[in-house]
Amino acid sequence: MFKKVLIANRGEIARRIIRTCKRLGIETVAIYSDADANSLHVKEATESFCIGKPPVTQSYLNIDSILDVAKQTGADAIHPGYGLLSENATFAKRVKDAGLTFIGPKFEVIQAMGSKIEARKTMQQAGVPIVQGVNEPIADTEAAAKIAEDIGYPVMLKASAGGGGIGMQLVNNEQELRKAFEGNQKRAQSFFGDGTMFIEKFIAEPHHIEVQVLADAFGNVIPVYERECSIQRRNQKVVEEAPSPFISEETRKKMLDAAVDAAKHIGYTNAGTIEFLVDSDQNFYFLEMNTRLQVEHPVTEEITGLDLVEQQLKMANGEKLAFTREDIQQKGHAIEVRIYAEHPVTFFPSPGKITKLVLPEGEGIRHEVAVETGNDVTPFYDPMIGKLIVFGTTREEACAKLADALRSYVVEGIQTNIPMLLETVTHEQFLAGSTTTKFVEEYYLPKTTAVGK
Repeated sequence: MFKKVLIANRGEIARRIIRTCKRLGIETVAIYSDADANSLHVKEATESFCIGKPPVTQSYLNIDSILDVAKQTGADAIHPGYGLLSENATFAKRVKDAGLTFIGPKFEVIQAMGSKIEARKTMQQAGVPIVQGVNEPIADTEAAAKIAEDIGYPVMLKASAGGGGIGMQLVNNEQELRKAFEGNQKRAQSFFGDGTMFIEKFIAEPHHIEVQVLADAFGNVIPVYERECSIQRRNQKVVEEAPSPFISEETRKKMLDAAVDAAKHIGYTNAGTIEFLVDSDQNFYFLEMNTRLQVEHPVTEEITGLDLVEQQLKMANGEKLAFTREDIQQKGHAIEVRIYAEHPVTFFPSPGKITKLVLPEGEGIRHEVAVETGNDVTPFYDPMIGKLIVFGTTREEACAKLADALRSYVVEGIQTNIPMLLETVTHEQFLAGSTTTKFVEEYYLPKTTAVGK
């Protein structure tokens, strides 16, 4: 096993990786920017090194600085966490070229799945269902208008690179498309350095459901059940649960099998996630593949008893998976909510000093947090300050436990999305397990607007 792992990330995910490494007797190296000097992950790692100023381009995205620290500390592997450089094929290749182990898939696979257009082509070859659309880059607004007319409105305009909903927009007619194309193209170019756009048919009332896979270097690919991630704001997930309350056992088996076929087809190794859109008739379509650990991985851990970070480390170390698909038993129900420092209605970030933080406690309650009382939430990074995860023997028990925990969750000094989360997880649609990706705009925002009037 590795002796020392550098964690090329920050916040709660860095702490999460440190925790598993400590349990396995692995030393850790934390990196941090000037703005994160007092962060918890800096205090908890075996060693910590400042790598630059607050902007991510001068710190957490500075590949040269990260590799210099790895060399200086004698690290033999790098864990990228999620976000930042986790799906950067150039980074993965440079880690390998430096004689270190990248805890994730091969850089060629990251590169292939990093382009949504190429990923569509690949999944189609693997026999995985894809949404009607185009598999080639769209040159300009005129070409986009012609394609959209052929497919039929409404359509989803999407950036081929990146994620997080950036460069993605629902368009209902040609006028909206012409207005949206160049703006989204420029935004994608700005964020990802790639303005390539494509179009897919819009699926009405979709559920966003993903399958976690583990794949070792010996050809074993194991699906670790699914997660429902349909509650989203600004096309970003805020509530995730496992298992999905929507799909049937028959659909579940088909989706798990499709995920295995997809991973095997591309020669995937380590932990990854195949994301699908599922329509009201439970037809499912490939959305994208995340070639990293997901933010929402704790709900899978809670229902299976696996430590996914541990499995990542072992697979990256060349070890064979020590269990089969049949060995993994799904027990109970887990739900995660993401706690953001943001206005609960506009979702605008709310940086500032946390003057008081009280986390709810109790059986079946888990926290993955990045902050403590007295910490500053800076404007430089994603405003997520933590994740609250609950586990229950049934979904009903988990929902009740989650609502009680959110009512007891205290954050003072900044605004958070906790009111939005509480309103969501106590809503009849959520309790019935029938929420789609349109929940926030159909049920939550109209209610807050009405109250505001």
